[in-house]
Amino acid sequence: MRRVSNGSAAVAVGERGEEELRSPVAAPPEPLRTEFDFELPRGYIDDNGVLHKTGTMRLATARDELLPLHDDRVRENPAYLTVVLLARVITRLGAIEGDNVRAAVIERLFASDLAFLQDLYRRINTEGHTRAAVTCPACHERFMVDLAGGGLGEQ
Repeated sequence: MRRVSNGSAAVAVGERGEEELRSPVAAPPEPLRTEFDFELPRGYIDDNGVLHKTGTMRLATARDELLPLHDDRVRENPAYLTVVLLARVITRLGAIEGDNVRAAVIERLFASDLAFLQDLYRRINTEGHTRAAVTCPACHERFMVDLAGGGLGEQ
């Protein structure tokens, strides 16, 4: 019997060339990503008419999810939680950075952009990434796409 490695697993090969034992070799863990870049489907138009389409969202903390529950706007209207929460975790929207991404900015997003950001928030905070498996309707090939945006053909 001889041992061979195919890069990801050590395999014992018997005298007849049959694989007899698989022992997986652990891949090194991916580093923890805490910030995710995105591109809005439509974009935010500020008071000066400037279009802001790209941005960065960070992972939410427990504090990010708890503090808005004490906000009077959320107490009066529970649906406002989304606005306050996104304002806390979006660290950049175009040229608008840090604490300047406020609830008033999120309120003025187009509905499609708000829905996009809600989905992005859910993905990065529950699944830890922005990728999704899809199947081509024409050839039925499966591949991964990054839902955070980017141009066609980008990786």
